[in-house]
Amino acid sequence: MPQYPAWEREGRDWPNRHASRFVQAAGLRWHVQVMGQGPALLLLHGTAAATHSWRDLMPLLAEHFTVVAPDLPGHGFTQPVTGPRLSLPGMAASVGALLQVMQVKPTLVAGHSAGAAILLRMALDQRIAPDAIVSLNGALQPLGDQHAAFFTRTARLLVGLPFVPSLFAWRAADKAVAERLLTDTGSRIDAQGVDYYARLFRQSGHLAAALGMMANWDLVPLLRDLPRLVPRLLLVVGAKDRAVPPAQADRVRARLPSARIITLPGLGHLAHEEAPDQAAAIIIAEAAP
Repeated sequence: MPQYPAWEREGRDWPNRHASRFVQAAGLRWHVQVMGQGPALLLLHGTAAATHSWRDLMPLLAEHFTVVAPDLPGHGFTQPVTGPRLSLPGMAASVGALLQVMQVKPTLVAGHSAGAAILLRMALDQRIAPDAIVSLNGALQPLGDQHAAFFTRTARLLVGLPFVPSLFAWRAADKAVAERLLTDTGSRIDAQGVDYYARLFRQSGHLAAALGMMANWDLVPLLRDLPRLVPRLLLVVGAKDRAVPPAQADRVRARLPSARIITLPGLGHLAHEEAPDQAAAIIIAEAAP
């Protein structure tokens, strides 16, 4: 049986715990953090992460915005979903329902990796209408590009084998494994940050949600629809990102010439965790271009 992070255990000293609340929406119990005052800013983390990803960035942004950051379905302390609801449109619909319940209409949104793709889908589906979208190392191209279909089929096979998430979780029980996985993204984060990831990676249910997203992820319709995006799009790219090659930003801009690119030298896929002050400055500036 899948095991999920427990708020009383894995969340005992969760970053910004004072800002946490639990909200019922779309048939799920969501873990959401809300902090600050001002225009609403929505943050969406990437696959296999959770709100801890914003631990140092969120307080900086809260000086200028009311920051809303949920754990995505099946991630962190939000209840899981299955099948189509793990797809890009499914995730977009679920987050949209959460915002409706919370009566949040963000004027600015920022997403890391897969979180950026969800925000774009939400904007294209008119579930949000921000002035701008900030993509932090956004995973906006099909995994493996020309081999995308193979990776998706493989992920579906893996997620259909109940022992696979448990096997991954068993391996990740060693904190050194989690650290190696994070380093492989091109980023180096502090020991406390590694520990938060390791806590989640030990839970087979959390990893099953990440695999489920991979199995149901299809970016082709998103790229097809991208030219009709209304909000401004800013692509923030870590020059050392080994998870999402920086060149992908150029391919996205080829489809949406109005998109802008900012490259952060020396930073990897978790650039916003490595240099939260730089990420904050970029996001704040985008609120008033």
